[in-house]
Amino acid sequence: MSVSNSHEKDFKPSDLVEHHEHVPISSPSLTEPTIIDHTPEDKNERIASRATLTNALHGIPKTQLIKESDEFCDSNGLSEYKDVFRKGALLAQKPNDWNEIDELTAEEKAAIEFEHKHKWKLSKDLLWVVGACAMGAAVQGWDQTGSNGANLGFPQEFGINKGLDEPGGAHDQWILGLVNAIPYLSAPLLGCYSSDPINNLIGRRGAIFIAAIILIATPIAMGFTHTWQELLIVRIFFGIGIGLKGSTIPIFSAEVAPTVIRGALVMMWQFWTTIGIFVGFAANAVLKDCGDITWRLQIGSSFIPAVPLALMVWFCPESPRWYMKKKRMPEAFASMRKLRKHDVQASRDLFYAWVQWEAEKKVIGDRSLIQRFSDLFTVPRIRRATLAASVLHAGQDLCGINTIAFYSSTIFVQGGASNVDALYASLGFGALNFVFTFPAIFTIDTFGRRTLNLFFFPLMAISLLAAGMAFYIDDQTTRTGIVALFIYIYTIFYSIGEGPIIFTYSAEVFPLAHRELGQAFPVSINYFINFLLSLWFPFQLKQFGGPGTFGFYTRTNILAFCLAFLFMRETKQLTLEELDQVFSIPTKVYVNYQFTKWIPWAFRRYVLFKKQEELEPLFYEDRDITKA
Repeated sequence: MSVSNSHEKDFKPSDLVEHHEHVPISSPSLTEPTIIDHTPEDKNERIASRATLTNALHGIPKTQLIKESDEFCDSNGLSEYKDVFRKGALLAQKPNDWNEIDELTAEEKAAIEFEHKHKWKLSKDLLWVVGACAMGAAVQGWDQTGSNGANLGFPQEFGINKGLDEPGGAHDQWILGLVNAIPYLSAPLLGCYSSDPINNLIGRRGAIFIAAIILIATPIAMGFTHTWQELLIVRIFFGIGIGLKGSTIPIFSAEVAPTVIRGALVMMWQFWTTIGIFVGFAANAVLKDCGDITWRLQIGSSFIPAVPLALMVWFCPESPRWYMKKKRMPEAFASMRKLRKHDVQASRDLFYAWVQWEAEKKVIGDRSLIQRFSDLFTVPRIRRATLAASVLHAGQDLCGINTIAFYSSTIFVQGGASNVDALYASLGFGALNFVFTFPAIFTIDTFGRRTLNLFFFPLMAISLLAAGMAFYIDDQTTRTGIVALFIYIYTIFYSIGEGPIIFTYSAEVFPLAHRELGQAFPVSINYFINFLLSLWFPFQLKQFGGPGTFGFYTRTNILAFCLAFLFMRETKQLTLEELDQVFSIPTKVYVNYQFTKWIPWAFRRYVLFKKQEELEPLFYEDRDITKA
């Protein structure tokens, strides 16, 4: 049984090549949309030359849709719910026209209207999931700051604190960088890629629980190490937990979230990472006078948020899409009912997800782990998502935020602050990172991921350039203050712009069959580049000083902006399934659109102040998705 099967063909992954003839999109698939290489003068031809973003159920007669809904229920052990799934199917076909669906009761129509008007009124179970995922993100931030404070203590205790001008100094700086960076080598190599088989075997909750246990044990163990070699080994295992958690929690969040606020809910990862960073910096300041064990308490304290994570995750509903992938549809519906406030909403979301999943299986088939990994680079639609997500994750490292989070205390000391003042200055960094993530909760699904990202990259570059130039100020007090000021300004721009977007984006852009590996690959790139930069940073700062170091990150911010401009596609307020069509546009056509349509429009509108100028859309929507 299939939906709109009159339009479907039998495809193998090797068949997924660029199409230039009309391909109806009423049948959901990963095939290419209507693409014409030339740019016709006639407006109607221009409209036809671009992809149409279409509801997967568009054009199916009501009687056929109801019949297929009934067949779905009969074949998946949901026969007792036929009535609600009929309504859910009709609502999925016309999500904005619920008042025109006669089959809906007054109560059901009121529930849908309430959902649209009060999108932040979530079910208790969904709020619990958000809380559990928040604890996982806090672990990430707290570890970065624990290491930050510990950098002022463990190098002396382990005898790796020589300066570059001393014999053996270069060796010590590389060892220091390696100890700090090693989790971000084991995270991509072991943690991220273990997420696919672990998720496949025991689900999102099970994978998160295993990660939580690792992240409880390893920080405590780090606090009891006696050599840098022991600390290095423990941090390798810590990185495995970081990679497994970082590859699973954003997916879990994306799969349970309603479409219209998915970006805001998934970006709670970044929001709670900033809370972890702030609380970690606060802990560093509180523990600063504990003598020789100060660094041990600082680095070990990051186990604290992992404890509630391990306890909370088992009270969360499992991802309905994971159950669906496992052909456990009654459990999928039971889970979705907990995550939505009304059964008709649950049936709508589950039926629509199933429609796209069935079409996806026809294209992808039953693929092995190796084959699915290969698809990330060979299947056009998936390759474009891989490119976009990888560019965005690399951008987080290129912008410099991770190395600043690791080494802010060291940077402030280099700028002239004392160790204690550096800890308090770092606390300010963490506080701003936390506070200015708030606006993104409301802007990420309004202005969109791409817009926020592109707007703030140039501002971050300017801020870092100014911070680097401030190192030339002779007066120590003034120099420290100005360096801190521009690092704070940079942090504000990052927190509103790129920070909340990264994990949200990569968690949502891949089809279900490739979601675990799709998330793992860009996250592994993020961690690996983070490893390289963190490894190099102590040597870089000692060798080139503040101006050279911040000048380097100014240039990498510009590089990250260019890559995002070319390859990052907007995903706001589209279902996880509708994103198939966003990434069906060939990269060549997409890049050409940016240069031939977007740049001329932006110049006329914002430089020539022609406010009446309208941008020709890349997608022509068959329905008003932005109100869905």
